[in-house]
Amino acid sequence: MKLIVAYIQPDQLTSVKQSLYEKKVFKMSVTNALGCGQQKGYHESYRGSDIEVNLLKKIRVEVAVNDEYVKATIDGIIDGARTGKIGDGKIFVLDMVDCIRIRTGEEGCEAVG
Repeated sequence: MKLIVAYIQPDQLTSVKQSLYEKKVFKMSVTNALGCGQQKGYHESYRGSDIEVNLLKKIRVEVAVNDEYVKATIDGIIDGARTGKIGDGKIFVLDMVDCIRIRTGEEGCEAVG
């Protein structure tokens, strides 16, 4: 079991979801996030003052999958999020020790689904 965490551009969320659906990955959690990487933010002027904005809007997508879906999930995120420009995002793959479905009490791979 793995937990795949991806940070992507907000405007790429729809294409990432569609790409994951095509690969039979339907379960995910999505949250808003702020962060910066190589793009280092940007400068804007507000009421005559120069302001450096270095935390940019991102989307955090979390997907818990069984081992046979890891490659398909990663490929789906890459296919949906890649534009070829700086700031496309990052994917992290973490080992999941356990998963428990609250409703039924199932554990492990059966709980992930």
